[in-house]
This record gives sequence, structure tokens and C-alpha cells, in this order.
Amino acid sequence: MANRPSSTTHPIETHRDWVRLRTLIFLRWTAIAGQLAAIFVAWWRFDIALDLPLCLLTVGAAIAANLVAIFLFPESRRLSQAEAMGMLLFDTAQLALLLSLTGGLNNPFALLILAPVTIAATALQTRPTLLLGLATILMISAAAVLHQPLVTRAGVVISVPGVVEFGYWIAIVIGVVFLGAYTHRVASEIHSMGDALLATQMALAREQKLTDLGGVVAAAAHELGTPLATIKLVSAELADELDDRPELRDDAILIREQADRCRDILRSMGRAGKDDLHLRAAPLLAVLREAAEPHLDRGKTIHFDLAPGPGGSVRQPTVYRYPELIHAIRNLVQNAVDFARSTVWIDAEWTEGTVTLRVSDDGPGYPASVLGRIGDPFLSPRREADRARRPEYEGMGLGLFIAKTLLERTGARLRFANGKDPFLDDSERPARCGAIVEVRWPADRLIAPDAGALGENVPISA
Repeated sequence: MANRPSSTTHPIETHRDWVRLRTLIFLRWTAIAGQLAAIFVAWWRFDIALDLPLCLLTVGAAIAANLVAIFLFPESRRLSQAEAMGMLLFDTAQLALLLSLTGGLNNPFALLILAPVTIAATALQTRPTLLLGLATILMISAAAVLHQPLVTRAGVVISVPGVVEFGYWIAIVIGVVFLGAYTHRVASEIHSMGDALLATQMALAREQKLTDLGGVVAAAAHELGTPLATIKLVSAELADELDDRPELRDDAILIREQADRCRDILRSMGRAGKDDLHLRAAPLLAVLREAAEPHLDRGKTIHFDLAPGPGGSVRQPTVYRYPELIHAIRNLVQNAVDFARSTVWIDAEWTEGTVTLRVSDDGPGYPASVLGRIGDPFLSPRREADRARRPEYEGMGLGLFIAKTLLERTGARLRFANGKDPFLDDSERPARCGAIVEVRWPADRLIAPDAGALGENVPISA
């Protein structure tokens, strides 16, 4: 399979319309101010005989474009990919034309042609960035060949040696390619990480809401038990006393039946535990089963094996029921069930200083090409074989990223591995030949203090 590390079916939507018009307008005003300053300093301070009307007309085109953008659109407008590329392409063409009027590559400000393509690499997707980069190379090449020489009023031609000019052109072309590729790669990783962290926060918030809801339901089931019992008792007594009035007796029986129904509903909703202490901590096996519960009936056998490690207590530890812990382990189990052939093993071991969890399966394991990058969001797409076997699975690595991030918040360290040597034959592979995820916590971060018996439920005071 091409990309096992994920349990999320749909990746976060990529950034498309997030470049603000105001930002590009501000950058263009900055460029206009710099261009005007360079033109007038060269004209007055260094006595360079520029074609001033054409230079000012070129700068005026940028001013007009900014004014049109300001008056036609609100500055808070977010540009589409095509609109942003159009603005940056205009800026590149305007600067290339200005360079042609002011010496081409003999102008030291020719390096600024890199600015629009760098902005595009940061803000745009791959295709518009490539188009703008290619256009930049073509325009700077044209400006290197077709340009007005820099001449002072005294007739002195200002130029650099041809080999230096050629080297300057090569440097700009390499700069377009390198800066574009480097900036685009870094920006893409930042966007992917931001999207993945947002998904992590949403998953954690959802799990926290479910946990809070469980506490409310458990408290409601506990508190409503007494009034429902009273209603049932009184309605039963009324039914006995109304034997001679059948219509009223039927109403009393209906009240008793509905009270029983309310009791049953609350009992089923609060089955996670009637004492809210259970919502904060539970035996390790109970937490693991709760996390794996949605995947117990998916056609794969899940084995739970818990045992003390060297120096560990024989008694199973009670661990905190962190919402992020439940959600993260559920992601790991889902990932294992998704790719297992028939069996998933959930093993836990505890000592005085650590708690270790291993989730393994008998599937094909992690691809060797991504084994070192597991836990990063948005890995490469899947192979066609896996797409045919699991068409609904996107394989972008977001599920394991969420699990890894949430588990690290609880103090855990994760290790990903495969259970078999890739050079072994199928007949030689062990039972647990698939992917292995090992999670290790310091005992004091996961094991809850032993408070003894929970005792009687205590009514919630107003």
C-alpha cells in the first residue's frame, strides 16, 4: 500500500482564496515609491540621461492599476488564485519594462524581479507559481537583450563586462528557480501543519464535548433517579386505590410506565458510569476498550493483552481518561483495523516508572519510503492497488498526525515500526507482521493516584 499512515478519510481543504487585495496593494505602493526614488536620484544625483517620460509612464501604469483596484474592489477582498497571479504578473511585467528602459541587467535593481515570484511561491499553488516563474525568466531574458543603455549626460556609457552581465542573468534565473521552489515548499509545509493542527484541535474539542456530555448524563441519571422512583411509587399506589375507576387507574399505570421508560433511557445514556469519578479515571483495560469500541465489530479480531512488566504491580493501574488519550488511541486502533488482514493486538505493560502500549496488526505494514516520516501530515498519495482495495481512503497521514500530537500532549513518546523483515517470505513472517505503534508514558503522567474504593455516589449539591 502506498500510504498507510492515516485514519482520516478527507484531508483539510487547502488554502485557495486567502491572499488579501490590501496586502498586494500595499506592496505595490512600496514598489512604486522605491521606483520613483531610484529614477529621480539617478536623474538628479548621478546625471544619468534616462528617458524620463517613458519611465514615469511605466510607473504611472502601476499607480493607475492600484487606483483601479482600490476603487473597484474593497481592500478586504480576498483574491482567487487567478486574480492574485494576474496582479503579480502585472507587477513582474511592469518591473521588466522599467528595467528595459534603465539599462537592463546593468541596473543593480534588476534583482527585485525576484520579489513577485517569491510572493507567488508563498501564497499561490504550484501551477500559478510555475507559470509566473517561467514568465519572470522570459521577461528578464528579454530585458537583458532589449534595453536602453545607461548613459550619463556627458555621454559616458555605464555598463558591466559582458561576462558579469551573463553571470547576473544566470544568478537571477537560478534565484527564480531556487527561491520559488524553496519558498513554495516551506509555505506548503506550514499550511499543511496549520491545517493539521486545526484538525487536531477540532478532534480534541469534539472528544472533550463528548466527555463533558457523558458527565452531564451520568449526573442527570443519578440525580433523577430519586424523583423517578417517587413518581413510580406514588403512581403504583394510586393505581391500587383506583380499582373502581378504570379510566383514572389507566392514567396512573401510564404514569408508572413512562417513569420506568425515563429510568431506562437515563440508565442506557449513563452506562459509562453513574459516579463522575469514573469520568476522570478508569482501569487501563476499560480505557483501551472504550477507545477501541467503535472498531470491535468491523470484521477483524482485536486481542487485548495486559500484563505487568518487571517490577510492576500485579494490580491493573487506573489511568486518567484524558479526552485526547481516548481519541488518539481510537485513531491508532482504526488505522490498524483498516489495514489488518484478520487480527489486531492491543498490548499494555506497566512498571513502576512507565506505561507502554503497543498496537500491532497482521497487515502489510508501513511502506519503507514513509516509515521515517510517519506522524507528519499530508504524505504522498496512495498506490493504485490500495486505491482499489479501499477507495474511500485518502491516505494523507492526518489521522496519525492527530494521534501523535494528542498523545504527546499527555507526555507520551511514540515509535513506529514494522513487525517483519521486508526480505522474508510470506511463510517466514511472524503473526504480528504488520505495523507496530509503541506508545510509552511516564507513569506519573498517566496513572491516577489510588484513592481506594469510590464508595457511595454523592448527590450533587446546588
